Order: sequence, then structure tokens, then C-alpha cells
Amino acid sequence: MRLGVVRGKVVLSLADAGLVGTRLLIVEPITADRLKSGDPGGGKQLVVADHLGPAEGQVIGFVEGREGANPYWPGRAPVDAYCSLIVDQIDYCPPGD
Repeated sequence: MRLGVVRGKVVLSLADAGLVGTRLLIVEPITADRLKSGDPGGGKQLVVADHLGPAEGQVIGFVEGREGANPYWPGRAPVDAYCSLIVDQIDYCPPGD
């Protein structure tokens, strides 16, 4: 699981039937350097499927690969990443502290 910041959403005019009811978010993964500075983000943005409804700017946890498609089992959906939680608070403790 990785952490990321919701930067926006994707709107489709035509979608796969397996994605009915799914929101697609634009998420910027959080890098260690940016987390340390207190300004989350910094990674290459990706599209994440979602059923939880986080707002723009919220931090989420997301899974990628086969785990990203598991919420659609036993059906099939063209999903590579899935929002699995909304982060309430991050307490960063640098290594060695």
C-alpha cells in the first residue's frame, strides 16, 4: 500500500461496464522527501479507482496491481490501482529518532 494525495478526478463519456458506480481519481503519490517537508505529494500522478469518496486534497492509501482489482472480484474491471482507505492523520517520525 502507498499513500497519495487526491489532485482531481477523471470524467469518462464511455466506460467499461465493470466500472459502473466507480469514481476515478487523479492521485499524486507521496514521496519520503515531501512527507518529511510537510508538503505531501511529489510522485508521478496516476489514476486510482474509488468507492470511498475522498475530497480533492485528502490523503488516501491505495493498492496497485492485482490487489487493485480485487474489490471487483468475481467480476472483472480494468483497474490497476484502488483507493482502500482515507487517511485521517499522518505522524512522521524520521529514521533514527
